[in-house]
Amino acid sequence: MKELLLVCLGGAIGSGARYLVALWAARVTVSIPLGTFTVNVVGSFLLGVVMTASLRGALSPVARVALAAGVMGGFTTYSSFNWEMLASLERGAWLVAALYGGVTLVSCLVAGAAGAALTRAVVP
Repeated sequence: MKELLLVCLGGAIGSGARYLVALWAARVTVSIPLGTFTVNVVGSFLLGVVMTASLRGALSPVARVALAAGVMGGFTTYSSFNWEMLASLERGAWLVAALYGGVTLVSCLVAGAAGAALTRAVVP
């Protein structure tokens, strides 16, 4: 029950942070959904940090669940990413969808690897 409450609290924190990023991104006009892209890349980096720190014993299993499932679960927005990709495809914006999808995938993989590498360098 404790873990569930921590996941719920973490989810609220992550969702609030995602909302703040969306407000920031609304001020920037670009052809891709910058808010969703930003939270997916930052979330991938932070999840790399959390999971690697947990594997190295620097985080308890409870902290890992609260941060990974809670905060990162509330913060990242893959479902929004998916919807935005579908909307681009339905509008016939195939090139925008392909670029957005490819750049997001590569950026999130690199960010996740960077988060894990940074944590390996810092956590013995």
